[in-house]
Amino acid sequence: MSSYMQYQTAMNQQDDYRPEIIREDFVDFIAEKINPVWAWKKVKATVVKTRALSPDFYQIQLRPNRNFKHQQFKAGQSILVTVEIAGVRQQRSYSVVKFLANGDIIIAVKQQGKVSNVLTQLTFGNIVELSQPQGDFVLNQDVAPILLIASGSGITAIYSLLLEALKVSNRSIDLIYFSRDDAFHTDLEQLDQQNAQFKYHAINTTQNKQHVTIELLEELVPDFQIRQSYACGASAMMQSLNQIFQNLNIEQQLKQEYFQIAVDESLVAQPVVFLRSQQAFEARSSLLESAEQAGLKPTHGCRMGICNTCTCTKVSGSTKNMLTGEIDHASNTQIKLCISQAISPVTINL
Repeated sequence: MSSYMQYQTAMNQQDDYRPEIIREDFVDFIAEKINPVWAWKKVKATVVKTRALSPDFYQIQLRPNRNFKHQQFKAGQSILVTVEIAGVRQQRSYSVVKFLANGDIIIAVKQQGKVSNVLTQLTFGNIVELSQPQGDFVLNQDVAPILLIASGSGITAIYSLLLEALKVSNRSIDLIYFSRDDAFHTDLEQLDQQNAQFKYHAINTTQNKQHVTIELLEELVPDFQIRQSYACGASAMMQSLNQIFQNLNIEQQLKQEYFQIAVDESLVAQPVVFLRSQQAFEARSSLLESAEQAGLKPTHGCRMGICNTCTCTKVSGSTKNMLTGEIDHASNTQIKLCISQAISPVTINL
């Protein structure tokens, strides 16, 4: 293209440019001076109430502004909660336990990191920022019998699924809950007593060192192999469940959500290159964590493979999906940094 044509193209693009008459960030800046929860598009929420479920597990009631799309929510989904810590915006994903009739959101937060520690210390009137509902850990559209399995704070997503499943009066539901405290225990016992189709199997792991096994599943829910199962919990439980369902060749009947991601410690650290930013580092854990340890700041959200914020193009190399164990050798494929571990030298278009 000649210099004249390049000039003409630039001038035409300039003619097409229309500056924003009203900027969203300016509107939000003015709005929050009047009411801290007001925003043009952002979802902000006021902390209404915080209640301890156990010494390190808290239920938080949030009242979102009008930008939150309640109608899009499906039981089992999560939201990203953003707080500011030492001047830096930090974001984590939390399952929505339930919606109240007035539109308030209930989440449950276990103290196990920077964001969760801050959230559990918030009091009435504090403001946080939320995402819209996200994730596909939702019930299948049928009324077949189901098995719900949870451990620890994985009960938050499972509890939401349970409440949704109980809306179908003739659906058989079993819940196996491994927990070291009484969080949600009283509520679950009440639901068991009030709903004939629901059976609650509580396993206190401080009193009983029972782990999930095929023998336990067969004892508690004899027909579990023909049920659709939903599981959320610690990585050890999830790995055991995956192995059981794979051995029985029924892995398609297990739907799962992770809140802890297990790093394969046997893998050797691999060199990784961010192509566009011309940055290189060694990765031993997830690509996201490894990049952060090297001082880089890739865009991310949930850190659990749910929100897709850290999705990028792997130009070359092989990676392991830390949730499913799937190996990706192909070039120019989409991966999520937060759940991908390098198993060879990798180049990423970032």
